[in-house]
Amino acid sequence: MAEPRIVTCSRETKETGITVTLNLDGSGKNEINSGIGFFDHMLDGFARHGFFDLSLTCKGDLHVDDHHTIEDCGIVLGTAIKEAIGDKAGITRFGHFILPMDDALILSAVDLSGRPYFSYDLQFTGEKCGEMETQMCREFFYAVSYSAAMNLHLKQISGINDHHIMEGAFKAFGKALDMATSFDARINGVLSTKGSL
Repeated sequence: MAEPRIVTCSRETKETGITVTLNLDGSGKNEINSGIGFFDHMLDGFARHGFFDLSLTCKGDLHVDDHHTIEDCGIVLGTAIKEAIGDKAGITRFGHFILPMDDALILSAVDLSGRPYFSYDLQFTGEKCGEMETQMCREFFYAVSYSAAMNLHLKQISGINDHHIMEGAFKAFGKALDMATSFDARINGVLSTKGSL
């Protein structure tokens, strides 16, 4: 049995102070306090359905808006994912999930290739879900994908309710990432024709 893949990452700027502890081999336990209730709810869904133990605290400039807080949380979480997966030996590398949430049907696909690429196709009709601006959903996942050096696709197949669409995306991403970071005994080294990722 491999050692649990647990890392702690922090980032301090004039706009935010963030600490994230991530266990890729957890059970979904999480303690999240970003200062934005709806964003906390989204991260809870990501962790719980991906079976990641996640602790996240953020002190951000919410008197300005939610942009710096959410984007910077994405940067730190992406960095934690990259550090936790390490050399990628023995992992599946690819992951995908199509998640239904009432009216919403969301596809997430991940390749832990070491090459950042982000494709996003979610459509929201409102400006906010709770106190989270809907446009910040894209900024969060963009920051995660580039900080983690992963290929990430998010696609809305159907859906009309903004809450369901966004929550479906966070949960689908958790499920896809869980698959991509899982070990497969058939894999010797890294799963790549290049010999490294």
